[in-house]
Amino acid sequence: MNSRDAILAASQRRLNVDPRASMTDLATSAGVGRATLHRHFSTRDELLHELGTRNLNRWQNTMERAGVDDVIASGDAARISACLRGLFRQYLADYDEFGFALTDPYMCTAPELVERTEVLADKETELLAAAQRAGVLRDDLPARWLSTAVYGLLVAARDATTTGRVARADLDEIVISTFLNGTRAQ
Repeated sequence: MNSRDAILAASQRRLNVDPRASMTDLATSAGVGRATLHRHFSTRDELLHELGTRNLNRWQNTMERAGVDDVIASGDAARISACLRGLFRQYLADYDEFGFALTDPYMCTAPELVERTEVLADKETELLAAAQRAGVLRDDLPARWLSTAVYGLLVAARDATTTGRVARADLDEIVISTFLNGTRAQ
């Protein structure tokens, strides 16, 4: 791992614990001086932008590996349901690394990250709409609301595990059952 990647990995871990960590805190957690950190990232926003990009890359790769486009096209309820379960498991694994990005204000204001987030959210919404058409999810709610509920559950999951209210080992099934039981077609 090169120095830049090591700094990003350490910063990511630190931000998951303390989203307000300063550049000094991030340099310390990476085991480098501020000057070294600033050689790689001149500002905190630049570092956050790189981490946000990596987070979005992970989200996109997760959906591609799950074959979301093929699953949507299939319209098959069993495939859609399996895909949703797999996505939730992977989202929760990804949030272990990128949890801070769910609520960091920079991620919600950087135009490039916001635009890309919308594109990915639209793809996720297409899958949820396909799940509604296939009778997997209730169709009396807007699919975009269901996508927002997925996001909300991930934020709640992060909060529940970081505060110790829910064990990480129990989280996947809790989140999946909460979503699927609460949105199951009637």
